[in-house]
Amino acid sequence: MILVTGATGTIGSEIVRQLAEREVKVRAVTRDPGRAQAPEGVEVVRGDYTDGASMAAAMAGAEAVFLVGVLGPEDAETDRALVDTARQAGVRRLVKLSAIGTGEPGLGDFSTWHLPGENAVRDSGLEWTILRPTSFATNTLSWADAVRSGQPVPNLTGTGTQGVIDPRDIAAVAVEALVSAKHSDNLYTLTGPELLSGPDQAAILAEILGRPVDVADIPHSVAAEHMRAAGMSPQYVEGALAGQAYVRSGDNAVLTDDVETVLGRRPYTYADWVAANVAAFTPDRE
Repeated sequence: MILVTGATGTIGSEIVRQLAEREVKVRAVTRDPGRAQAPEGVEVVRGDYTDGASMAAAMAGAEAVFLVGVLGPEDAETDRALVDTARQAGVRRLVKLSAIGTGEPGLGDFSTWHLPGENAVRDSGLEWTILRPTSFATNTLSWADAVRSGQPVPNLTGTGTQGVIDPRDIAAVAVEALVSAKHSDNLYTLTGPELLSGPDQAAILAEILGRPVDVADIPHSVAAEHMRAAGMSPQYVEGALAGQAYVRSGDNAVLTDDVETVLGRRPYTYADWVAANVAAFTPDRE
């Protein structure tokens, strides 16, 4: 049985779906099982990272666990606790979702957020795989309202490019690592097949939608103001701004063949993702 934490999130929900399609026994962990929508046959249980007993109960009987722990700079102990709970529950294999750039000096404190969790996984004595994906294609769903109303989409990273990845590919790699020891003791940096800037992504959207998608560059100071107004902690704001600057300067212009190595096929393009999600950007009247 495979346990998936973060089972209602972007990656976790896709992992649950793909495992269910393969008829693998899956247990999905969420804080509110009553609101979860899981494929038929998936066991949905309650689990809260701040409630160790609930996570211990959820992990009982699991052979492999997909770990999504870090939500921000304050969560290092949460990651360590999840690994400890898994080990005590008799789990054999861990797949940890991390982030590209982890440990990179140019990213400042932002690069350290996942390190405690990565180190805990490596030192656990269990089979482990660490996944460091780059920018998700789904991040541009935040543009959907603007695109539908014909407004410019916000661009926080200038002309800096990234190897934008379809979350379906991240999930597919995670599934392979969860079901087989073949990928144990490996760290995979997961990217799509092409480097794209925010304006590049807007241009692809425009081509597929058949209408203009304009871009508005957001100054550093304005981005900071919006995050603070949203109640984000000063440490989180500092880390997020450092990440944006890192991309803007070209330091995250990274492509790897790790997805193809694991899956035996090329990763999906951003255009593939848009084509599969075009309804999110289309006004109802269309």
